[in-house]
Amino acid sequence: MYTKFAQDVLAMQFKDVSLLITAFTHRSYVNEHKKTVSEHNERLEFLGDAVLELVVTEYLYSNYEQQQEGILTNWRSALVRTESISAAAQKCGFEPLLRLSRGEKRGTDRARAQILANSFEAVIGAIYLDQGYEAAKKFISKTILITLNDILSQGTWVDPKSQLQEVVQSREGFTPVYKVMVEEGPDHDKTFTVGAYVDGKLIGQGKGPSKQAGQQQAAEEALRAYL
Repeated sequence: MYTKFAQDVLAMQFKDVSLLITAFTHRSYVNEHKKTVSEHNERLEFLGDAVLELVVTEYLYSNYEQQQEGILTNWRSALVRTESISAAAQKCGFEPLLRLSRGEKRGTDRARAQILANSFEAVIGAIYLDQGYEAAKKFISKTILITLNDILSQGTWVDPKSQLQEVVQSREGFTPVYKVMVEEGPDHDKTFTVGAYVDGKLIGQGKGPSKQAGQQQAAEEALRAYL
């Protein structure tokens, strides 16, 4: 059963419906159906990522004239990070539309969240190519920009790495350094364990599907020790 959002996207008068089909096609599906399918969604994802960032940046610039660039950058990062985009894709009901290999269908929740986020950006790319910038902007406004108030009220936009750096520099005069401690898993589903160090001492540790995600989690743990 598709949600109203998924139905709305499917009901769009696409001139080239193959763009939409490609947007939901994961690389693994192509590998499993080489005789019938030749294109996956990574190029559309590349385009959609750029359109998403432009729309969000334009919105923040136009509506928050008194805010400094650093704050707006953190707000934008919170809006376009994998967790936010994946949640939007879930609410839109995009998961049943994904074309995945049998192996990927049995993948971890973390891997599925990344795939959903990638497909969401690919859908943006498809809308942009087929319907134009304004249609893509409308879609992003209805799915991503509406979450900004919750992000601001919950304080989830605060970048823990920046906050940790300020605290450590003011108290100890050092800058935190992040190092990958362990790297596990296959290329398509890696987990990075990252440590946050101050003056050679481990002060926080985190895990994530990317080095950046591991760094953020390590910073969050370190902050709990300082604050």
